[in-house]
Formats: sequence, C-alpha cells, structure tokens
Amino acid sequence: MSERISSSQETMEKEEKIDTADELEFNYRGLKAMPYIIGNETFEKLGAIGTLSNLLVYITVVFNMKSITAATLINVLNGTTNFATLPGAYLSDTYFGRYKTLGFGSVSSFMGMLVISLTAAIPSLHPPECGKASTCVGATAWQMAILVTGFGLVVIGAGGIRPCNLAFGADQFNPKTQSGKRGIDSFFNCWAIGLGIPAILMFLSCVVFFVGTNIYVKVKPTGSPITSVSRVLVAAVKKRRLKRPEQPWLSLFSYISPNSFNFKLPYTDQFRFLDKAAILTPEDQINPDGSAANPWRLCSIQQVEEVKCLMRVIPIWASAIIYHTAIVQQQTYVVFQALQSNRYLGNTKFQIPAASYIVFSMLSLSIWVPIYDRIIVPFLRRITGKEAGITILQRMGIGIFLSMLTSLVSGLVEERRRTKPMIGIDPRRGGISSMSGLWLIPQLTLAGLAEAFTAIGQVEFYYKQFPENMRSIAGSFYFCGLAASSYLSGFLVSIVHRTTARIATGNWLPDDLNNGRLNYFYYLVASLGVMNFVYYLVCAKWYTYKGSTNTSLDSKMVEMKSEKPPV
Repeated sequence: MSERISSSQETMEKEEKIDTADELEFNYRGLKAMPYIIGNETFEKLGAIGTLSNLLVYITVVFNMKSITAATLINVLNGTTNFATLPGAYLSDTYFGRYKTLGFGSVSSFMGMLVISLTAAIPSLHPPECGKASTCVGATAWQMAILVTGFGLVVIGAGGIRPCNLAFGADQFNPKTQSGKRGIDSFFNCWAIGLGIPAILMFLSCVVFFVGTNIYVKVKPTGSPITSVSRVLVAAVKKRRLKRPEQPWLSLFSYISPNSFNFKLPYTDQFRFLDKAAILTPEDQINPDGSAANPWRLCSIQQVEEVKCLMRVIPIWASAIIYHTAIVQQQTYVVFQALQSNRYLGNTKFQIPAASYIVFSMLSLSIWVPIYDRIIVPFLRRITGKEAGITILQRMGIGIFLSMLTSLVSGLVEERRRTKPMIGIDPRRGGISSMSGLWLIPQLTLAGLAEAFTAIGQVEFYYKQFPENMRSIAGSFYFCGLAASSYLSGFLVSIVHRTTARIATGNWLPDDLNNGRLNYFYYLVASLGVMNFVYYLVCAKWYTYKGSTNTSLDSKMVEMKSEKPPV
C-alpha cells in the first residue's frame, strides 16, 4: 500500500513539472480567419433573425392564428431552437468537432428557411386570405406540417451553428499570447454584427463558411466531457462517508492526461463535498501511467475543479432566464403594439412594417458594441487597470438593470398608446392609436443596450469559465438560457391570459390591446426583473472566477508555506 501511494506521489510531482496545457501545435491565423467566421455568423443572423422576427406577423396574418396562440407558438419555437444547442454542442465536443457541426448546421438552416419561404410563395401551402370576413379559415394539417418541417430544419441548423460559431472563432486565436487574448476579447464584442433579414443570405452563409476551410484551426473532439462530470459526481457519492483532508490542495489525487488541452486549475474550497471524489484510499488502484484504474471511483483534483466550474456557473445562468424573459417581450408584444399604433412616417404615405421596429433594438446593439470596444473599454482600462475595463459579471449586471428599465418604459409607452385618440380601425384587431410607432424606439433601444452588455457578456463569460474541452457546450449554455426564458415567457403569457380573464379589470392580453392591460403585464415583468437583479448581485458577489482562489484559502496556503519545520 505504501509503495502504491509513494508511486502515486512521485507521479503527481512529475505531473506538476509538465505543462498541463500541453496542446497540439496549431497554426493560428487569428484575424485572417475572421472574415469567413463572422461572415457565416452575420448571414446566419440575417437569415434566422430576419425570418423569426417576421414570423409573428406572418402566422397571424397569413396562417390566420390568434395573437395569443401565435405568441405562444413563437415562444415555444424560440425555446426549442435555443435548447437544440445543447445536443448540438454535445455532438460537436464529443464526436464531430466544431467545423463539421457548423457546416451541417449551415446547410440545414438554409433548407429550413427555404421551406418557410415556399409556404408564403406558393398559395396552396397556406390558408386563403381572410379579407374582411369576421371568421377566417385556419391552416390544414398538411399546410401546418410543411411549415413545422421548415421550423424543424431551422431548429436543427441553429443547434449546430449557435453553440459552435463563437467558440470556433475564438479557437483561431492563440490564448497563450497577449495579442491572442486581446483578439478573443474583441471577437466577442464583434459577434453581434450578424443582424438582419432574408433567407437567401443563409446560402451565402454556407458558401462563406466553407471558403475558409483551408485556414481554419480545427480542434478535434477528445471524448465526452459529460462523462468526466458524471464520474466526479458518482465518485463523490461513493466516498461521501469519508472525511475530507485538512489540506486538500496537497493530498488529493492529482493526474492530468497528456492528451488533455485543459489548463491546470488551482484548488478552490467551494462545493467541498466534490473533493471526496479525489481522495486516494487503499482500495483505489493506480495504472502505471499514473491514472486511476477505476475512473468511476477515483477522480483527479483537476476533474473535480472542472466540475466546480460548471456548478459555479449555474446560479449565474439561472439569473439570465428572467433577464431574457423581459427581452423576449420586445420581440413579440412590441409587434402587436406597433400593429395598433400610427406607423406612418411623418406626413408621408410610407408605413413602417410592424415587425421592422425590432431593427431599432438591433441598431442600438450594433452601434453601441464598437463604441464600447474601441472607446469605453480603453477608457475604463486606464481607470481600473483591468484588461476588459470592467469584469464580465459587472458588465452583465448593467444589462440586467437595463432590462428592468426596458419593461418599465414599455409599460409607460403602452399607457400612452391606449389613451391616445383612435385614427382608424383594423377589422381584425381593433382601433389604431394616433400615437406614433416611433414611441416604441426608447424601449427597443434599451433592450438593444441591455443585450450589448448582458448577452455578449454571457457568451464571453461561459466561454472563459467553462473547461477548454467543453467550449461548444459553453456556447450552448447561452442559448439554453434563451430557451428557458422563451418557455417561461410562453407560460407566463398563458397564465396571465387565463387568470386575468376572470378578474374585474378584464383580460390583460386580448387580441385587441385597447381592451386589455398590456402595461400591467410589462410592470409584472419589471417586478420580476427587480427580484432577479437582487438575486444576481448575491450570486456575483459569491462567484469565484476560474483559475483563481478565494481570499480565505489563499491565506491558509500562505500560512502553510510560512510555517517553519521544527528544529
């Protein structure tokens, strides 16, 4: 037994001398690969967001759905689209790699958008026009089947593209050099360029992506990272009755595979029950190369710390669900607000399409990002001394606060819209307010700024805080938050619709907004945002960044080093 432990200690000492980030040699092209990757991201967003943002109007006007049904369907579609990134990320990190997954996803997205476009172009693929009749004919089963097929292809495509594109772009920079680190930071600020409209551009996305094939860095998958996480949890449960060592950073089992490209993580004292997975007992066998003979019983401290990284991220991720719920309303009910507002531009006869108002959110995001990256960050860097100006958590917190203001302003604008005189009647919806649709710009601008802080901050946060072999899953985490918020939004809309239909004030969310209280719904979302902001502040204060230890642990380790041996 003593020989085995001695051999294990010798192995651990050798491992500490080895660079734990022993990566394969890559020819990093950095900015040279960016036109292709950002081009793919840009055209994917132009196709996907442009299509999805118009779907709400499309399925209510062309497929003759009621507003509440359409809003629920869009929320479910958005949720499923974003949730698909999790299996997409798993397949990428485990089997196919990011390059192949991106290629397949790009083609699938193009096919999906083409099918959706055909349902509009071919009269037999959608219901007849309602006209001015009081009742409308709904879509047939096969018409809905074709539309849902298009949705399904878009979902599959998004599941492949969204979790991989940003991580694939960051792969092109060398994380060990200063220029590479700055390149990664700027890249995360530039990803939001991809905003806009038509399905045909998705084809250009495929072309642009594959043109850059010869210069990409293609990191090969190294097996399922979920397996490693499962092993730590199982081993910790098996050894739950063992006593945790007093100096775990010195005595826990340490081994890093030579094939691993994850950076070595220092010990942290959060989630200490997981430490038991790395306790070396007489029953544990060690292979000649220093690895555990039974990885489901004995895990390395590196594996344990990687799981801790995931555990620390989850509370922060949860706060994003309520945040995105506020932003989702600026993609659904703001369209209904626009439909019952004066959309004429000044005294002209030009009428702004209701779904196009969302572009103001995209514009504020696109305009703010380069200003923030090129002006604000350097200014803050001189004040704080931090490379990014402020921490990622601070950046995300600003966005969450702005989302609260977005909901509050949305409620105030809706009150104004309801009280203004009517200038006309929409036979399907009701009175059209004389309030200019341009009054919707402030809430959309705030939503865009909130996304610039929190959405981009989240993507960067997950990328940097996840283990290196789980970066595609890190990308999917952002979209899983979007998925959860879309489902929550649909649930919230359904509950409010059913509950308020039975109270004295009447239904808050009817088809005719003039007969409802959409402003109350916005205030409800704002109040949820306030509680979420307080929760986020608590989580952010508790959070320990990957690669760092807390102050109390640092002081303990310093005390241990300063102790002199007895004479």
